[in-house]
Amino acid sequence: MWTTVAKHLLRSKVRPCAAHISRNVRRNKGFPSSFLLQISRGQHSAPFYNQTAHTGTMIQYIEVLDAERFVCVHWKDGGQSLFPYVWLRDNCQCPSCFLQSAKARKLPIENLDVNTGLDKVNLYNGKKVIITWPDEHQSEFDAEWLKKRCFSKEARADIQEELFLADHEYWGSDLKIPTMSYEDVLRCDQTAFKWLCTLKKLGIVLLEGAPVRQGELVTLGKRIGYMRHTFYGYTWQVQDKVDANNVAYTSGKLSLHTDYPALQYPPGVQFLHCLKQSETGGESEVVDGFHVCNKLKAQNPDAFRILTSTQIDFTDTGIDYCDFSLQSKQRIIELDQNGKLQKINFNNATRDSVLNMPPEKVQPFYSSLKEFVGLMNKPENIFCFKMKPGQVVTFDNWRILHGRKSYQSGADVSRHLEGSYLDWDVVMSRLRALKTKLQTSN
Repeated sequence: MWTTVAKHLLRSKVRPCAAHISRNVRRNKGFPSSFLLQISRGQHSAPFYNQTAHTGTMIQYIEVLDAERFVCVHWKDGGQSLFPYVWLRDNCQCPSCFLQSAKARKLPIENLDVNTGLDKVNLYNGKKVIITWPDEHQSEFDAEWLKKRCFSKEARADIQEELFLADHEYWGSDLKIPTMSYEDVLRCDQTAFKWLCTLKKLGIVLLEGAPVRQGELVTLGKRIGYMRHTFYGYTWQVQDKVDANNVAYTSGKLSLHTDYPALQYPPGVQFLHCLKQSETGGESEVVDGFHVCNKLKAQNPDAFRILTSTQIDFTDTGIDYCDFSLQSKQRIIELDQNGKLQKINFNNATRDSVLNMPPEKVQPFYSSLKEFVGLMNKPENIFCFKMKPGQVVTFDNWRILHGRKSYQSGADVSRHLEGSYLDWDVVMSRLRALKTKLQTSN
C-alpha cells in the first residue's frame, strides 16, 4: 500500500496552495449557521476547501468555527475532527516553537495567547493544514499527525491505549504461562517487543535458558534500560539466611504479596532468576490481583470501597545495601482518576501496627482485608509452578501477588533465586522504542 501511495505522491505536481482551494460555501447542519465564518474577517460564510486527494489520511475540506474557536477538519473517509485554536497554536511544529531533535516544545506557556484568533487557514494537497495567526506567525500540520490527535472520545481512547497499553487479560488457576527464550529476548527486537507487550497485558512471562550464574539479571535489565536500585541493592539474593532481614530470606511459607509497598512508589516490574531449586517444596504461587479485585467488587462492593479509599501505613526497617527506615501510606487497592484498577499495595509482613483511623472503622477494614485475602487464596485463583534453574519469571509487581511454599533448608543453600526490580516507566519506554524501531524497519 505504501509503495502505491509513494508513486502517487511522486507523480503529483506541486502547485501554489491557492490553486487547490475551492471557495464554494456549504451549510454544515451539524453547527448553527452563525458558527460558519469565511477566513477573510469581513465576510460571514464558511470556507470549504475541497481537494482531490489520493488514498491515505486525507482531508476533504476545512471549516472555521470562530464562535467556538475550533478548526473543523472533514476527512475524506467521512469523519470529522475539532481542533481548538489554542491547542493548535500551542502545538505549532515550526523550528521556533518546537525542537524536532528532542521532540520537545520550545514555545513557553507564558508566551501563548490562550484567546488567540486566527487569520487564515489553507489546505494544501489534502495532506497539510497551514494556519496564519494574527501576529503573522505560521503553523503547518500534517493530516496524519492531526488525525492521530483527534479530540473525539473514540480517538482519545485509541491513542491512550496505544501509548499506555491499558488493556488487560485476566486469569486464574487455568493460566497457561507464556514462555519465551531468554537468548531470543536479548538478541531479537521482535521477541523482546512481544515479551514486553505480553508482560503488560497478562502480567507475567517466563523466560527460559538463562545462564545459571549470579548477576545475569543485570544483562536482562540493560536490555530494557536500567534497573531500580533499592535498599536491597540492584539485585538481591532470595535464600535462607541466618538473622534474615526479610521474611523472603527464610525457608518458610511466603504468603501472597506485592513487593515494597513500604516505598511510596513501589517498583513496577520484578524479575526472579532461579539459580538453585530445592528438592522438595519451594513452589512459586502467583495470583492475578486485578482479577481478584474485580471479583471482590462484584461480591462485596463495600469491602472494595473500603480498600480503595483507606490509606494504610507500611514500614520496613533494617540493614542491607545501607541501613534503612521506610514509612509509607498506601491504599491496598489503588484506582486511577477514571476509577480503573492501577495498583495493589499489599504485603502483610510490612503492614504497620500503626493504623490511622477512628476505632469504629478498624473492624470493617479488617473484615474487608480478610475477604480480599480469602479470595486471593482460593484454589481457582492461584497458579502454582516450580521454577527450574535457568528460568527467569518476569511479572507486574503492581498487579501480580506472588508467594512461595515452604521448603526444607539444610547446612548448604538449598534454594537460591536472584531478584531485581524495574520501574514501569523504564519498561514502557523500551516497549515504545522497540515498536517505533520495528515499524521503521518494516
